[in-house]
Amino acid sequence: MHLFGDSSAAVSRAYLVPGVRRLPGAIFWAVVVGNAAAIVWLWVHGGNLSVAKTGDLLTSAARLTGLLGAYSALLQVLLLARIPWLERSTGLDRLTVWHRWNGHACLYLVLAHVVLSVYGYALLDKISLPAEISTMLGGGVYPGMITATIGTALLVAVAWSSIVIVRRRLRYEAWYAVHLSAYSAIALGWFHQIPTGNELVLDRIAADYWRALYVATLALLVVWRVLVPLASAFRYRLRVLDVLDEGAGVVSLRIGGRRLDRMKARPGQFFIWRFLSRGRWWTAHPFSLSAAPDGRTLRITVKALGDHTSRFHEIATGTRVVAEGPFGVFTADERRRAKVLLIAGGIGITPIRALVEELDGDVVVLNRALADEDIVFAEELDELANARGFRLEHVIGDHATDEGRELLSPAHLRELVPDVDDRDVFLCGPPAMTSAVEDNLRRARVPRNHIHVERFAL
Repeated sequence: MHLFGDSSAAVSRAYLVPGVRRLPGAIFWAVVVGNAAAIVWLWVHGGNLSVAKTGDLLTSAARLTGLLGAYSALLQVLLLARIPWLERSTGLDRLTVWHRWNGHACLYLVLAHVVLSVYGYALLDKISLPAEISTMLGGGVYPGMITATIGTALLVAVAWSSIVIVRRRLRYEAWYAVHLSAYSAIALGWFHQIPTGNELVLDRIAADYWRALYVATLALLVVWRVLVPLASAFRYRLRVLDVLDEGAGVVSLRIGGRRLDRMKARPGQFFIWRFLSRGRWWTAHPFSLSAAPDGRTLRITVKALGDHTSRFHEIATGTRVVAEGPFGVFTADERRRAKVLLIAGGIGITPIRALVEELDGDVVVLNRALADEDIVFAEELDELANARGFRLEHVIGDHATDEGRELLSPAHLRELVPDVDDRDVFLCGPPAMTSAVEDNLRRARVPRNHIHVERFAL
């Protein structure tokens, strides 16, 4: 039954979905805050807060920032552990944003722990900072400091590789390898914190609480990042069936397997793909479905934008594939209004192309491209528009030119779609274009909660 029929009950249910769907995310953050409060309470209750001297105050602050930094590191793992109920309620793109900001907090807390520890202990020991650093790293007085230092260096390396300008200069494989080292940093933190931490050596309850946090995080990571993908690989037996050249550096891969209808993939969603061939098996990349899944095959379409994607045309038919997913909330379930506008930029047309196979009613598609030859799926989109009755407009031009400066501006959006503020808007494209168009939609008086954006955040 179509959700947007004449039934007022159906429309009412549509408005109830967001709150119900986001409930797991709210529960997650309640647990996060509750655990943080428990950590602080256990620390204070254990008699670890001391303000008698400046050195005592600084070392107390150092221990607390160290505990909260370790907790933030565990949250980093959980936020991208691909836990289904959390991803479905929040969306992997938003989880990635949370992951990024929590990463900042984690790094700052760990660095604060280091600085406060060195300075505080130097005051208590009445020696210089260089002498205190030498004492700490000597290994006798403060056990576990070497592993802690290595772990901190690894966290700094991960943060460095995540800075946008640096990441653009790194190959994806190098960036991916650096991020894997974050797990080593967390493991090294365990050996510094649990066996040797002053707060935990003398407090059995606090130590057991922290052990439970580490074990629970490890269990969720192993289940959802290792066991479930392996089980899916054996269950669905995915293989590349066809590799199709779409022109302009764009390649489509049609992937088949067994019982794919049980994946319950939806148009607009994406998977994280791993192609088990030489040079590719150890990296995983997110790509949206570029056609509505039919229960027998899945299709993705990739544009050559880097070392990895530029070699997709070399993937041989028959190559085994491991796919994690489906992920994403960029689906027809987000629709709240009878009228819909879909805006795509460049290769961002892929989830839009899949979505139009499911959306009925008053639908308009604006497809942004620099030139006619850059349009992806030109013939397919024309055929779909004729078959399904939606309006398709190709918006061609370069923003850097005088002629293209006002493309998809608020005035241009209202010119193309006069009732734009009365529609749900689905938007996907390159980050700069997406941000600019999202701002223009707000200026065109489209309510924020009716703008649904797919951000390629990984």
